[in-house]
Amino acid sequence: MVADRNPETHVIDFRAAEHLLAARDPRGALKLLDSVIAAHPENTAARLLRARAFFAAAQLRPAQLEFELVLEREPDNAFAHFALARTFERSGLTAQATRHFRLAAALDPKPEYLQAAGFDTER
Repeated sequence: MVADRNPETHVIDFRAAEHLLAARDPRGALKLLDSVIAAHPENTAARLLRARAFFAAAQLRPAQLEFELVLEREPDNAFAHFALARTFERSGLTAQATRHFRLAAALDPKPEYLQAAGFDTER
């Protein structure tokens, strides 16, 4: 079955995984993403989607590792910093969470990033 996989199939699997994650089926998304990442381990978008799926499935350690891998490749990815911070926060690692919340806010001053970083201007 794996032999008939092709680039188009991987794109379809990636898009289907996005829809499954949006439909709150992170485990289904993870199953589809495994083959995509096996074929394209350098694909940062697939890695980020897998990290989000791990997070949604409360698999915090795998989520952390995937978010960190994304950040090794894209250190200026504000969303990845924010999501990694949320992962650390859920794991009870407050200092690490704060660091990445601040990095996210510095890279992209979205209101939710600023608030999470403690830079909320409305006090």
